[in-house]
Amino acid sequence: MEDDFGLFDTDTPDPATSHGEGAKAGETPELVYGSAEEFLHEQLLPTYVRSVTGKSAKWCTEWYFHPEAVSRVAAMWRSWEHLRLDPATGMSVWWRDHADHHMRVLLDPHGPFYNCDMKEHRDPEHLEPKRAPTGWFPDVRTQPA
Repeated sequence: MEDDFGLFDTDTPDPATSHGEGAKAGETPELVYGSAEEFLHEQLLPTYVRSVTGKSAKWCTEWYFHPEAVSRVAAMWRSWEHLRLDPATGMSVWWRDHADHHMRVLLDPHGPFYNCDMKEHRDPEHLEPKRAPTGWFPDVRTQPA
């Protein structure tokens, strides 16, 4: 499917030629998006459209204040950049294993945006664990190999 903006065009050319101008075999392919934020605005949200009522789904317009959201969006971006190069099943795998999974968690009313609404960001309450007794979790970096 193609539109005037190319947002929904996930048909990828032959992987041997999809590395950007002048790239040679074995080189890292050129990124389509330069950041997780650009990917979110230009690819993810225009294609992943959901009703965000606050009851069945929540979103925070200041999503970047939520470390979990930033990490998940970055993971979706990096996996999209990698899987877009697979012309056979790359996009299907990306939707199934990455977009659907992470967006389900992000939009969940009990997810990272539970305390926010579409009008206002509210800092989440962080989990406050107690430290385990000394010796229960030794630092494996200091253990002999």
